[in-house]
Amino acid sequence: MTRCVRVVTENAAVDRAFDYEVPTAFAHVGAGDRVRVEFNHRSLRGWVLGDVEATREVKALKKWLGLGPPPEMVALLEWASRRWCAPLSRFLLAASPRTIVTAPPRPAPPAPLDATLAAHAHAQSPGVVLVSPTHDPLGLILHAYESTRERPGSLLVLVPTEAWAQRLGGRLTQRGCAVAQGEGQWDRMRAGWPVIVGARGAALAPAPRLRAAVVVDADDEAYRSQRAPTWDATTMLVERCRRDGADLWLTSVAPSPALLALGPPAQWAPVASGWPRVEVVDRRESDPHDGVLSREALDAAHGALRGTDDVAVVVVLQRLGHGRLFACRRCGELARCAVCGGAEVAVGELFACAENHQPRENFCRSCGATNLKKVRVGVSTLARDVAAQLSQRVDEVTAASRGEITARVVVGTEAVFARVRRCALVVFVDYDQYLLAPRESARRQALTAVAKAGRLVGSRREGRGEVVVQTRRRDEVIDALVRGDVRGVVEEDAATARLLALPPYGGSAHVSGEAAEEFVGRLDPDVVRVRRTSDYFVVSAAQVDELTRVINETPRPAGRLRLEIL
Repeated sequence: MTRCVRVVTENAAVDRAFDYEVPTAFAHVGAGDRVRVEFNHRSLRGWVLGDVEATREVKALKKWLGLGPPPEMVALLEWASRRWCAPLSRFLLAASPRTIVTAPPRPAPPAPLDATLAAHAHAQSPGVVLVSPTHDPLGLILHAYESTRERPGSLLVLVPTEAWAQRLGGRLTQRGCAVAQGEGQWDRMRAGWPVIVGARGAALAPAPRLRAAVVVDADDEAYRSQRAPTWDATTMLVERCRRDGADLWLTSVAPSPALLALGPPAQWAPVASGWPRVEVVDRRESDPHDGVLSREALDAAHGALRGTDDVAVVVVLQRLGHGRLFACRRCGELARCAVCGGAEVAVGELFACAENHQPRENFCRSCGATNLKKVRVGVSTLARDVAAQLSQRVDEVTAASRGEITARVVVGTEAVFARVRRCALVVFVDYDQYLLAPRESARRQALTAVAKAGRLVGSRREGRGEVVVQTRRRDEVIDALVRGDVRGVVEEDAATARLLALPPYGGSAHVSGEAAEEFVGRLDPDVVRVRRTSDYFVVSAAQVDELTRVINETPRPAGRLRLEIL
């Protein structure tokens, strides 16, 4: 009997599978394997999804191109393509090797930890774990390794950055764990190596089965892809562990509503003492003639420069969203919307928030002055001003920077957190850009930024360094940072998400591009709600499954269209 298989090609524009005959020479072809086929008079690569019954005469496979994701992952990747409304080939490609792999090596057996290392393992039940910014996740990872070592499958560990993954992989290797990481060791992952370590892409590591997984900083933005499809590694791994029946640990310094929906978090004590010392500077009370660094920040910087750290001072300026903040020249109060409290920006000759609630003239709601100023500078301008104030040479660091850091003062975006390992002082020159960012997670991201700074300066328990936060407002987020207790903010955000049916208590998607208006007009109004913002359309539904079903079933119009499923 002729054997046929179903194949999806790498042509993302045609997101459907086709049947092909399997020649006798390729009888070993199985689900997940990469093949070459003839499609519309073109020779294309593709992936086998599985066997199908031969009902008619079809074309034959042209070539076998080696292994792809294991058969056990095909169903997961099909789920991912529906969940993030993206072509299946995008996920199959992400889980495939860059080169041809015809046979994986024999996996190394998981060796038991010696008694000394086992004693350092921190026992913790699977689930969400509330941790301090300066906690070392190694103890939890060792516990996950040892407690599940007898089960079949791999232990998968995710961290936010590749540099962190390299350091963690080295630490685990030194402790006797057989570790696979990086694209160069795809064959080891495919063989089911005992431990797999990586960043976001490792959530699609081609291990046939997981026995356990640990996600460090599970709600870090680095786990969400900014390119289409905008998939999230934490959500992917939650589903993958559910299918494999694997234990899952998720650590976070400020758990998001999505994590809290998985269950109440356990606390890795002590948490408060693991946060850094935070000094808050209210720029409304500062001398208007002060520079970008307040007098308090200058004093702290001079004190840090007297130390011996290679990098003494880090100055952070992060621009989130599209907000360009304005403040009153007289009293320093920020221009904020009277309806939603969001930052107001210049819209022609008027000022309004992103939702355009109450457009108004140029005046301060606090003191009535009619002289609002823009409080926005770039990293280059900030570096020049900081160098002048401190009389020090300054290095700039952004995501595009590649040079070595040689100065003791570093100015840049959050990219500095990946480039600098230790310093005595971190200064956030404009913390309001976090607090007033036009998105639901703004407050948690503000907390996370200080948490990342705490890993550079050390905890208040150590008393090694401090974080200076310059702001023009004082709210519960600032108070939580001073106390080192963020649970109130986290619980309030979860209650707000539940009340407003935000993810995970409802489905939401951002639709943008030249074809966005035509596309949202085709959506079923009985199932989804559509709201327009200045940059995109917000499409929401009662459940994420309903949202993705409607989006997947709606025909796509011609033109560029970007879908971001939250």
